[in-house]
Formats: sequence, C-alpha cells, structure tokens
Amino acid sequence: MTEKTIQLQEIDPVDIYGVQNKVIDRLIWYYPKMKVAARGSEIFLKGNKADISDFESKINSLITIRSKKRNLNQDDVDKLFEVSQQTQIDEPETESNDIIVYGNEGKIIRARTKNQKRLLEVYSKSDLIFALGPAGTGKTYTAIALAVRALKNKEVKKLILTRPAVEAGEKLGFLPGDMREKLDPYLQPLYDALRDMIPAKRLGDLMDEGIIQIAPLAFMRGRTLESAFVILDEAQNTTMGQLKMFLTRMGNNSKFIVTGDATQIDLPKKSDSGLKKGIELVEKIKGVSVINFNREDIVRHPLVSQIVLAFDNGLDQ
Repeated sequence: MTEKTIQLQEIDPVDIYGVQNKVIDRLIWYYPKMKVAARGSEIFLKGNKADISDFESKINSLITIRSKKRNLNQDDVDKLFEVSQQTQIDEPETESNDIIVYGNEGKIIRARTKNQKRLLEVYSKSDLIFALGPAGTGKTYTAIALAVRALKNKEVKKLILTRPAVEAGEKLGFLPGDMREKLDPYLQPLYDALRDMIPAKRLGDLMDEGIIQIAPLAFMRGRTLESAFVILDEAQNTTMGQLKMFLTRMGNNSKFIVTGDATQIDLPKKSDSGLKKGIELVEKIKGVSVINFNREDIVRHPLVSQIVLAFDNGLDQ
C-alpha cells in the first residue's frame, strides 16, 4: 500500500470539494479500494500506486476546470471518467431534466419516451414502482439508470438486481461450474446495462465490495434490504408467494422497481404468475405507482414495434 498527501495550494478547498463535499465525495466514489480523507487543504490517500496517481491526476483536472469556469458539480467528475466525449457531441439537444446519468464513452442516458419520462417523474414520489410492458421499451434499462444515479448520489448504499431463473428450473445443481457461472447466463442482460453506465474496473470493484449485487430471486429470501435500490426484472415469472416474499424484503430508505411483461410468462402454467394479481392488491397503496409501457415506447429496431403489434393482434383473434 502506498500513502500520499495532496496539498491544495493557491485555491480554496471548497472550490474543489464542492458544496457539502459533494464533488470530492463523487470522486472518492470511483475509488472504493482506496482510503481518502480530505481535511482543509490536504487530501490524504492510501491505496495502490496506480489509483493514487490517477486520483491525483483527476484532482489536477478539476483544478484546471475550476479555473476556467463556474463552480464544479458532480457531472464534472463523471465526465473525467468518460473515455470519449464524442457520443455526447453526437447526441441531439435534449431537456436536461430527461438526463438520468452519464454512462461510459460519454453516453448520455436519458428518458427518451413518454413512459420512460413518466418513470423518471414518479421515482421521487414512490418507493415501489411497477414498470410493465413489452420487450424493447427500455423499462429495465431506465430503472437501472435510476439505480446507478441513486448510488452515485449516495441516496442508497447498495444496488441489488434480481430476476427469477425460471429457465434453469431445478437443474442448477446439475450444471457444471460454481453458482455464479451457472447463473450468469440468466442475469446477463442486467450486467450488460450496468456496463453501459459504469466503467469496467469500477463495476468490478463495486461488485467485489458487495455494493452492487446481481442474484437470482431465491437469494432474496430472509433478507431485509435497507438503504438499497432493488430491481426485480422479469417479474411475470414470479408466483404470488415469490412476489410477496420479494416485496416484503423492503427496509427503510429503500426503493423497489418491479419490471415485467405479461405476454412473456415462462412458468409451466401461465396462471401461476402472480404479477397481475399482486399489482391489483397493492396498486392503491400510497407510495406505490404502476406504469404501463406500450409499443410506442419501443426503442429497439423499428421492426420490433411492428412485430409486437402483429403478435398482439394474432393473440386477440
């Protein structure tokens, strides 16, 4: 382990630390394996040499930015970790209120469609949100972006993503490899979304520290999830009992988002799905919101919305 003290000279520390230390806290967030203490004009560092060197470089960059413009904010820190600004340059103009978080390679992750924007709006008012609709509407991706933002802003201490591994049935024990190797294929879409939003090294560190957890629904049993942002994906594949088990894991200062598509039930009997009935039981409770996405929210290939419409019409006949 290496130790170093950075001296802030000829600059007010508040200009770098930000109001209520929000800027320096955001920078520290990117280095979970390094100990950092900022006191007055001195920043004490303890960690591996590469992290310390990188941290010092970022501090110098913030000093340069501060000397050229307005007060620093947390977005200035996030942008230092973006590999390229090109994606931001190429993005069309958009309302800043629609921006959820800045992802990798300068990617602006924002609410694009009517119901994605509605999810963004109700987030501040509801601790439990059901986001329902067909594939490709961005319901899970938007939920994960909100979760990453909450973690970055220290609104929560943990981010937990879960989904039922229905496709695996009871055969997990017979598959080769350790539990993570067995489950990764079922959880891959969640990994993919996170990799869009958090640098690979940082994501690995957060998962090693248990700050970000991805696990099958069965692993939630017996836990109380406090100060956590928890997303249950593919909830149409939960039974009433499983859904109740999940919802009752909610602890103080937690946010839960449940996503699902009632047309893609993989349970042996479609009637076993507890999602629709579960929503009917809780949707009128204060603090609970339900958002129904539709094919107008689909942001995948233009053909996808037409495919969804064709299947919906076929099933109705």
